[in-house]
Amino acid sequence: MVGLARSGRAAALALARRGVAVVAADRSPDADAGRLVDAGVEVRLGTEDVSLLEAADLLVKSPGVPAESPLPAAARARRVPIWSEVELGYRLLPPGTGLIGVTGTNGKTTTTELLGAILRADGRRTEVAGNVGRPLTDVAEELAPGSWVVCELSSFQLEDVQELACDVAVLLNLEPDHLDRHGTFEAYREAKLRIFERTRAKIVPRGMGLDGTEFSADDPLPAQPLIPGAHNRENAAAATAAARAAGVRDDAIAEALRTFPGVPHRLELVRELRGVRWVNDSKATNTAAARRGVAAYDAPIRLILGGSLKGEDFGPFARDLPRSVRSIYLVGEASEQLAAALDAAGRDYVRAGDLGTAVDLAAGDAESGDVVLLSPAAASYDQFANFEQRGDTFRRLVETLT
Repeated sequence: MVGLARSGRAAALALARRGVAVVAADRSPDADAGRLVDAGVEVRLGTEDVSLLEAADLLVKSPGVPAESPLPAAARARRVPIWSEVELGYRLLPPGTGLIGVTGTNGKTTTTELLGAILRADGRRTEVAGNVGRPLTDVAEELAPGSWVVCELSSFQLEDVQELACDVAVLLNLEPDHLDRHGTFEAYREAKLRIFERTRAKIVPRGMGLDGTEFSADDPLPAQPLIPGAHNRENAAAATAAARAAGVRDDAIAEALRTFPGVPHRLELVRELRGVRWVNDSKATNTAAARRGVAAYDAPIRLILGGSLKGEDFGPFARDLPRSVRSIYLVGEASEQLAAALDAAGRDYVRAGDLGTAVDLAAGDAESGDVVLLSPAAASYDQFANFEQRGDTFRRLVETLT
């Protein structure tokens, strides 16, 4: 097992509980091994020693581990099979489990959670798993017979599937993302499309030229979604098409659409103070997601941008920012590249440096009727462990404003 973040630990435990001899490795000497040692797993921290493969029949790779890192590269050279954690989780699912997979550049978590709500409204035992939430290997061990799983699947998870077969597979959209990892958009696209290799029903965006049931934001829906934004109506259309493909009744779909409140860190209204709405969109880790966040509001916007770099060109995003964005506050590693793009676009900004300073500056500038929007258009790994920690920090800072 290579990589001991959340899904890596879950995979190692699942194998150990089945009597498999597991060696768990992570290049970080400070990685959290959790309960692995107590479960009988041999833990190796601070190493990528390829000699660990000498007795290995299988390498299971966490999604955060690049394919070219030493252990996966050596495994390929030695023809040791490589599975992602979701591939292992799929093989551990009880017979008869229904599986809906959701991928795409943006909207995955919202659509996955919405589909979970729809299936529950239809009376089905349902778990949500995958990229955000519980690892599939963890969920697989607790499923009752006849259950359904809705699994959010990232490109990192899909690049190492072998037999994963969804009953229904959803592709929401494709925009340049994770180019620092995949190298090219074509390689990123190829990883995403692996979700369709063995699926029974394909749900695809209209106009993309792919085979399958098409959806768009203009589709008639059984009910008006509660969650705001044109992009969320598109997510609702995708979820509706997928639910129908899984045999869900329209009245159950309508109930979920009317009541589903959205997910944390995605256009999450933190509070309204003196007529100013403070919105946590920390999950907008690329420019396409930030565009959708900005477009969701017909109001003046005070926008907080920045974080760690993912290889994106910020130029088109900066040029296309609407005039409703009244002020911009830059934070983190991406500040220099964002500043250059904004300079070229003739847009003003302030270098805030960190999130706390950005919140203070926005609080001083915002007027009644404004939206202060954290929609960073960048990842979080420069100053935070993940986008959840960034969003939680924003929420805490906003809740302390007086």
